[in-house]
Amino acid sequence: MRIILLGAPGAGKGTIAKFLCDFDGSIQISTGDILRAAVKAGTELGKKAKGYMDRGDLVPDSLIMNIMEARLQEPDCEKGFILDGFPRTIKQAEELKDLLKKLDIKLDLVVNLEVSRDVILDRLTTRRTCSNSECQEIYNIKSKPPTADGKCKKCGSPVIQRDDETEEAIVYRLKTYNEKTAPLIGFYETEGMLENFASTNSQETVEGIKKSLKSKV
Repeated sequence: MRIILLGAPGAGKGTIAKFLCDFDGSIQISTGDILRAAVKAGTELGKKAKGYMDRGDLVPDSLIMNIMEARLQEPDCEKGFILDGFPRTIKQAEELKDLLKKLDIKLDLVVNLEVSRDVILDRLTTRRTCSNSECQEIYNIKSKPPTADGKCKKCGSPVIQRDDETEEAIVYRLKTYNEKTAPLIGFYETEGMLENFASTNSQETVEGIKKSLKSKV
């Protein structure tokens, strides 16, 4: 499959992407993960991106598009890919359309995950992430807690609350999303590629997406 996952921060894009990858071996491509790894490693890209990410702002298109062009040409993308959290703006969507045409890649579906603001705030303020950059397992102190002493169950590293997952940062991220990213729903609707799915139960959402993909074969 070759799909785009749209949805506000906390809509469950990462979780849904992982389930879909298990289904057919497609690769999850998250610009957020790539950028956070660059920040952790202190690369030139990471240093440029860090200021934007700490404020919850969008990283400039020029940085993102360079990453995406290289990533989509890597061998593991041949089985399929799921773009998780990209594109984030109309400009990025237009540039991605041109890039996919250049690379002779055809998208199968654009999925929009719908979830309420209250659910998003609850999900993100209770989320914790493994501090080990090689692991980065995601936890939730309510539904999927780490160990009692705050360690990752996979690798034993401390889990942390990311700077962009405090309530203040989340409110700002949602504002940024509504202003700059939500218009993508209309963009892909016009392209005839969009389908909306309620993102309250991950398994049900995944089954709905799989059913939609099968109908397009």
